[in-house]
Amino acid sequence: MFRLYESDGCHLCENAKQLLGATAVVLEGCELIDIAHDPMLIERFGHHIPVLEHSATQQLLYWPFDEVSLATWLSGLANQTNQAL
Repeated sequence: MFRLYESDGCHLCENAKQLLGATAVVLEGCELIDIAHDPMLIERFGHHIPVLEHSATQQLLYWPFDEVSLATWLSGLANQTNQAL
């Protein structure tokens, strides 16, 4: 349901994973994608990682994000999903 674009050794990515770990809904359904192995992803996200993507809507949440901005973003996704039903 979610993808986290990240890279091994990225301290900001580690911070984002810790934050997502506190949000079980996101972490349980989060695919970790290391951009270092894909030139297109490096070009797209290289200067922006970590980036969280909602798979269904392809909406992106760029770092820096915190508990409040993550909760607001997730709430917006939930509202969109409910409206689509």
